[in-house]
Amino acid sequence: MPWPDNADTNGEPYDHEKVIAQLMEDYGLELKRIAYLYINDLTECDDIIQEVFISCYHQLENFRFESNIKTWLIRITINKCKDYHRLWRVKKLIYSPFSSSEKNDASAEEHYLEEETSSEILSKISMLSPKYKEVLILYYYQEMTMQEISDVLSIGINTVKSRLLRGKRTLQTQLERMIDHGQI
Repeated sequence: MPWPDNADTNGEPYDHEKVIAQLMEDYGLELKRIAYLYINDLTECDDIIQEVFISCYHQLENFRFESNIKTWLIRITINKCKDYHRLWRVKKLIYSPFSSSEKNDASAEEHYLEEETSSEILSKISMLSPKYKEVLILYYYQEMTMQEISDVLSIGINTVKSRLLRGKRTLQTQLERMIDHGQI
């Protein structure tokens, strides 16, 4: 959604409220999912997304189009989530799936085991170092390419690759321990 020189095609100034409303409609739910994967608290998640769009509103005129608007909003969201972690010193998060998928062909037991496994995996992701957690979330849950992650996090693509690899190894080790102890 480009808005060169803060004016629309008729030369009229952009209505920031309309631009923000459109951005909220286009990206609000996706940003909320990202925030939820970081903090696992829907109430705090709503507050963070509100802060994201307030920041966006205040910085809209400064957006330089060096990346696309979605990338910029994701970066703001991640930074707000990091601020939340620093502010409240959240040490342990337990995730539950953001949305449950219903399968008609799965038994109740299979559905329960799938939810429990998903919950345990998300719980283990939440305990990872933020630099691994953010790459895993963006890669697997947001299905971003490594180049997109590099742009969002302002890190080199090789750094993305190594963090993804190390994050997966750490996660795998933690999950294997849980399986060995009969927790999954």
